[in-house]
Amino acid sequence: LSMPLPYELQVGWRYVRAGRGGRRNRFISFISGVSMVGIALGVMALIVVLSVMNGFQKEVRDRMLNVIAHVELLDYAGQALPDW
Repeated sequence: LSMPLPYELQVGWRYVRAGRGGRRNRFISFISGVSMVGIALGVMALIVVLSVMNGFQKEVRDRMLNVIAHVELLDYAGQALPDW
């Protein structure tokens, strides 16, 4: 006994198997395949770009905090204290 697939998977599976017939169905299957590959490549590129940008942001923040102090001490006149 196999369990029925959820609705979303049934719809997806129907489009994956669309090329089981005449010439027109093969063309639809080809278009479906190209569309799925395009979506997969787009999602992959988005994940890679977001990962690189996240790492770049962390690196920039770390380098800036190495150069710029977290806190700056000021005297009553609002001038920075030397050697702090």
